[in-house]
Amino acid sequence: MAKKKNKQRQITGWILAILASIMPTFGGIGKLYLPEMQETMQSYDLQEWTTIIGVAELIEVILFLIPRTNIYGVLLLSAHMGGAIVLHMSNGESFIMQSIVLILVWLTGIVRNPSVFR
Repeated sequence: MAKKKNKQRQITGWILAILASIMPTFGGIGKLYLPEMQETMQSYDLQEWTTIIGVAELIEVILFLIPRTNIYGVLLLSAHMGGAIVLHMSNGESFIMQSIVLILVWLTGIVRNPSVFR
């Protein structure tokens, strides 16, 4: 019974991790390769940070997806999404997607690392 519960938790953790990783992955790639995303970052006056933010986003996703380093990814993605929420709030923009990703990141952290959150 415990094995079945553990297997279900692993599957749930992977599903949540993949869902939570979609937006940051595309965001990181977009910051590196899409002119539209680079223009958006310029409108926030962050043009010189675009590459660093994009690379950081991709590193965070990699750490988040690897079960052994997942907790570091949870912390880094939480900080990143918190910053994105504040950026969008300060510009009067919607921050619903960033909030959803943040909630998924936390849920994934709880499912994958239950002992850390006790």
